[in-house]
Amino acid sequence: YAGVVSRESVRIAFTYAALNNLDVFAADIRNAYLQAPSSRKDYIICGPEFGLENVGNVALIHRALYGGKTAGRDFRNHLRACMHHLDFLSCPADPNVWMRPAMKDDGSEYWEYVLLYTDDALRVSMNPERVLRKELGKYFELKEESIGPPKIYLGSNVRKVELDTDVQCWAFGSSQYVQAAVKNVERYLNDRCKAGDERFKLKPKAMTPMQTSYRPELDVSPELEPSDASYYQSLIGVLRWIVELGRVDICLECSLMSSQLAMPRVGHLHQVLSIFSYLKSHHNAELVLDPTFPVIDAAEFERKDWSTSEFGHIDNLKEELPPNQPEPKGIGFVTTAKVDADHASDTTTRRSRTGFFVWVNGALVYWMAKKQTAVESSSFGSEFCAMKLCCEYLRGLRYKLRMMGIPVLGPSFIYGDNKLVLANTSIPDSQLKKKSQSIAYHFIREGAAKDKWRTSYVNTHENDADLLTKQLPYGQKRRKFVNRLIHHVYEHN
Repeated sequence: YAGVVSRESVRIAFTYAALNNLDVFAADIRNAYLQAPSSRKDYIICGPEFGLENVGNVALIHRALYGGKTAGRDFRNHLRACMHHLDFLSCPADPNVWMRPAMKDDGSEYWEYVLLYTDDALRVSMNPERVLRKELGKYFELKEESIGPPKIYLGSNVRKVELDTDVQCWAFGSSQYVQAAVKNVERYLNDRCKAGDERFKLKPKAMTPMQTSYRPELDVSPELEPSDASYYQSLIGVLRWIVELGRVDICLECSLMSSQLAMPRVGHLHQVLSIFSYLKSHHNAELVLDPTFPVIDAAEFERKDWSTSEFGHIDNLKEELPPNQPEPKGIGFVTTAKVDADHASDTTTRRSRTGFFVWVNGALVYWMAKKQTAVESSSFGSEFCAMKLCCEYLRGLRYKLRMMGIPVLGPSFIYGDNKLVLANTSIPDSQLKKKSQSIAYHFIREGAAKDKWRTSYVNTHENDADLLTKQLPYGQKRRKFVNRLIHHVYEHN
């Protein structure tokens, strides 16, 4: 297959560009597959369209035609060989992130990147246009109209914004995609209404995605007909993509309704349409990748020697660094997370729900709301499993940043609202009898001992991860959390 860069890597690259004063340019390769040689021995029998003199002759196909079995792989291999020729290295943590050392005019070093999404290239550098035109454009024909600052990424609008702190950064707006999705739903429901089916309609206005007291697992309304069930599944796919574009305010609701894909009911479809009613009323949202440090004195934090044992850590017990990591260049990141769990929230299976947000500096790069795989008999156990899942992700994120050549400043800071769990991440003689809790404890405690991460308490009224585990009613708490995470949602209310 052709290579696809991860969305997390794209958010990291945009944040790195803003933090290190780099430009970002995009370009699209014209007729991408046709520019790559084919690895297969395909042929056709020529018809009249090849000229009368060639009718009936056998013609070999030398290019990777669209629809060919190996066309995507052939294009990727051809593009990969080109990137190696241009002295770019593939990042081991994301093979579609290509990097090369570079130097600014003031003599400071940094990493310049090319992020490849099939035939789309995103360039992060001091002079990205020159690299696209003179280097990549030397081997591939680029669409002239596509060369320039990025304007759209996978359905979301991309623009450069200036914050109140005079910091310039990049923002992803999902309003255009959301409005188009809502119009498609309205058009479908209007057609059904004209056909005599008036069961399903969008509400004129919704302040929350779903009824806060609604439990989809308890719904006993009639099952949907096969055609309606298929439509329900397609709507869940649209909502999942909207969440990927940055609408974290519907992440929990989308997760709840996704668990009913196997046998959706009439009540489930009503609630999914309620989510679209909410999006119609609050379509204007923007995910801003703020590169500023989440500490008061960023310069002092960057200069700090985190390898010392002044915080009580054993000298020979340190975080293992990848042996093949490239040399860190440029200004680095501080990683932060907020985690929460809702104990036994599923009323039929009594499984708990995990939710956490992850930031690099002030940029939100990852979010997750997911039902836990095991039943925990206490809120302590569910919170501990949620903390473990968050730590596992942070371990992978720290690896990715290092393999991209980005300095990782200090440990990751994890905030939770369960004091007992936070205390047990630093108590060596804690007695945990249950195996799952014991595994979570030892994993988190080992990382804390190596100073990979540090856990700290945050009041539940300040824990943004509550938005991923509980259906918050419309009010001050919900508005505060949503406004912290994404911009402009409630400006018109």
